Amino acid sequence: GATTTLVGLLSLLAVAAGGKLLVVPVDGSHWLSMREVLAMLRDRGHDVVVVAPEVSLHIKPSKDFVMKMYPVPFTQEEMDEDFQGFTKDLFQVESFLARVLRLYRRSKKTSALFLASCKHLLHNKELLKDLEDSKFDAILTDPILPCGQIVAEHLALPSVFFLQQMPCALEYEATQCPNPPSYVPRVFTEHTDRMAFLQRVRNLLYDLPNFFLCDVVFQPYAQLASEFLGRAVTVPDLLRQASIWLLKIDFVLHYPKPLMPNMVLVSGVNCAHK
Repeated sequence: GATTTLVGLLSLLAVAAGGKLLVVPVDGSHWLSMREVLAMLRDRGHDVVVVAPEVSLHIKPSKDFVMKMYPVPFTQEEMDEDFQGFTKDLFQVESFLARVLRLYRRSKKTSALFLASCKHLLHNKELLKDLEDSKFDAILTDPILPCGQIVAEHLALPSVFFLQQMPCALEYEATQCPNPPSYVPRVFTEHTDRMAFLQRVRNLLYDLPNFFLCDVVFQPYAQLASEFLGRAVTVPDLLRQASIWLLKIDFVLHYPKPLMPNMVLVSGVNCAHK
């Protein structure tokens, strides 16, 4: 199945049995499918270390990995309240413009929590020294927030990305993968991969608000990374360092689109087992 394929790919990172994998996850539903993969890696003899904030929605200690936690400047109540609001906003029935404005405000608030968490990870010298001394083989992270890749750059580790899709199609920019609006449907358009001329125009227009949303969410990470790494970097600069992009999509639920050689489809790993 897809999960077996994924674990096989990750296992190749360490030739000898018992490779050491550092995991910097993103909380919420992003974590739930990643957790299943970590259990299978543990069963195959790999040492898995998960770095996570002390305040989280779903990232909790487990027998499947070693947990290293760091303090953050917000409470569990603040995080729970923000995520409940985000979920409510996503399912509001309203016009496209109203949805963009609402998501803009919510993204700004939610991303502030995640950015604060990332800053406290990068400024935790004791934890970073511990990670440096652990001599990991690779890092597994979800790039929807690039904090894990900043850590990978600092530790000079090869990185594997585990994701569904990036905001603003950053995965295409980072990998130089073709993403033509005449062929690849944009989110919320409900288009297929066969569009009339006016649908292609509409598809192109739907890309425009994304750049404002992405600037709000990602520009602070570019600034943080530049300060921490001591050189000027952009978020696409960080993302293009990934060795493998493991994409939780397939061409049954998603329309066909171009892929690059290091983009591997692993659909199915976010489905629960009965």
